[in-house]
Amino acid sequence: MLDTTLAQAPAILATPATILKTLHPGHPRLLATAQDFAALKKKVASDALLFAWHLELKNSGQAILAQAPSQYEIPDGKRLLATSRRVLDRTTTLAMLYQLDGDRRWVDRAWAELDGAAQFKDWNPAHFLDTAEMTAAFAIGYDWLYDAWTAEQRQVLRQAIIRHGLTPALASYDGKEKYGWWVTAEHNWNQVCNGGIGCGALAIADEEPALAGRIVHEVVTRLPIAMQHFAPDGAWAEGPGYWHYAMKYNVLVLAAMQTSLGKDFGLSEIAGFNQAGWFPIHLVGPLNKSFNFADAKEGGVHAPEWFWLARRFDEPAFARHRLRQLPGPSAGKSVSKVSPLDLLWFAAFSESIDAPAAPLDRCFRGVEVATMRSAWGDRAALYVGFKAGDNAVNHSNLDLGTFVLDALGRRWATDLGPDNYNLPAYFSKTTRWTYYRMRAEGHNVVVVNPGHGPDQDPKAATKIVKFESKPGRALAVADLTAANAEAASMKRGVAMLNRQQVLVQDEVRFKAAGDVWWFMHTQAKVTLADDGRGATLAFGGDEARLDVRLLSPSGAKFQVMDAAPLSGSPNPAGQADNKGTRKLAIHLAGVDAATIAVVMTPYQMGEGVKVEAVEVVGLEGW
Repeated sequence: MLDTTLAQAPAILATPATILKTLHPGHPRLLATAQDFAALKKKVASDALLFAWHLELKNSGQAILAQAPSQYEIPDGKRLLATSRRVLDRTTTLAMLYQLDGDRRWVDRAWAELDGAAQFKDWNPAHFLDTAEMTAAFAIGYDWLYDAWTAEQRQVLRQAIIRHGLTPALASYDGKEKYGWWVTAEHNWNQVCNGGIGCGALAIADEEPALAGRIVHEVVTRLPIAMQHFAPDGAWAEGPGYWHYAMKYNVLVLAAMQTSLGKDFGLSEIAGFNQAGWFPIHLVGPLNKSFNFADAKEGGVHAPEWFWLARRFDEPAFARHRLRQLPGPSAGKSVSKVSPLDLLWFAAFSESIDAPAAPLDRCFRGVEVATMRSAWGDRAALYVGFKAGDNAVNHSNLDLGTFVLDALGRRWATDLGPDNYNLPAYFSKTTRWTYYRMRAEGHNVVVVNPGHGPDQDPKAATKIVKFESKPGRALAVADLTAANAEAASMKRGVAMLNRQQVLVQDEVRFKAAGDVWWFMHTQAKVTLADDGRGATLAFGGDEARLDVRLLSPSGAKFQVMDAAPLSGSPNPAGQADNKGTRKLAIHLAGVDAATIAVVMTPYQMGEGVKVEAVEVVGLEGW
């Protein structure tokens, strides 16, 4: 529920007429001042790591010089977003390169990009993310290259920001346009739209103080509506992918306020925000793959914002995490491209980024996600991510109780991720639950009495009721009863045993006798034991194996199924075919209650499996 007191508190510190009274004179002022860029230029010349990053950025700039300016393209009939993002990426790269070496080629190419986009008929306010991201691109281009533009060029850019960005934003704040629904959103649209628009206002605040003051005041007032959901410990219910999207623009506008106005009106002090950098760190496993719930893809989170968070909250672990993703002598294998903001925010950070290792296990409240691992910095480590949470959150799937599992350099239990956003009514509150990847049967969960309707309650909210982290054992237990109306009680526990095995145990009691399906999706080849009580998972010629054994109930057996809808489930045309993925399944028919316990043990084929005896103990005794 929205805390309106929190949402309004920062705005009390200023009015639209006074909010710009501390505006930094001149340009640049967004994210960095002229003094900041001068210091960065010196540091790039003297620091081997920054010098290498600058060279990589130059290579990106050279590639941009050879490409044609972006065009107005809405290929799916809805989104200009790819164009907006391309303009932002190109403009930020070119503007940073000009600040570092003064080469006019970067300015001329940036002008071709921005002038072309300034002539667009609009920036597609019907899908306001497109407008906001394009406004951010123009804000940085206008501000960082201000002294390189002619008066006429500045006018073109400034008028584009006003006409295509701030004017439709003002109509949104005033409730005059249906596309302005985002102003009260409690999810990523809030931060992205307010962030991009806020940067646009700050960029032209000296030339248009009345308009900019009104916009900045709205931004400061509206951001807490979403930011309050970082409480209590920095987690983000939309998953790691949308954590990055929300955080990118949340940090962008806070950083722009701090350099432009000398303050962010207390926004960065909102409860939980100082912990937000930890969430994706724990949700990324040893293979740099995310626990990708909530329409997220498997790829890890690559965010220069970690450097800013590290500086703002004096948390070296955030900087160290980002540094390990980037090329350089101390970074190891690069898994991420250098961003211009990496140079800007890392250069101003402390010389030392040493920090104690993070705990192996973490439970994030509110979002109700737990992660456990056997080690940090070891690609072969054992890792499991497990969630309860709220099916009604933006971008949620019906996935309460799902898990992913990594070990020995492979992901054994996988989340299929999002389907095509342009499928009919993909985000509707009804049709969404007809698509396999959105349904419970498309996740690693227990499904009760499946049918044509939603196979979990789309409004259910569930919690992790027990979490424990000890050197030899970590565990989490979730009460999932609310997810299934036909279950009198339903709980799932996930335990990491001796940091070597994972036990998944489900306890279900029915109101009336019913059917239970247990699913685990995998891209591995599955070979069943002769008695059906065990399975071996393998990838090609790898030596790595996963032994999966069914401990309870005694009469049950594994089966292997396609990652496809059950015979009685909806199967709309156009959805992903999930080729290459299969699922290990258990089916119990007509039962009053069931305890399903499955233990998974990774091993190297040449060494053989060493399964420790596991006693099935009720979850109440965990």
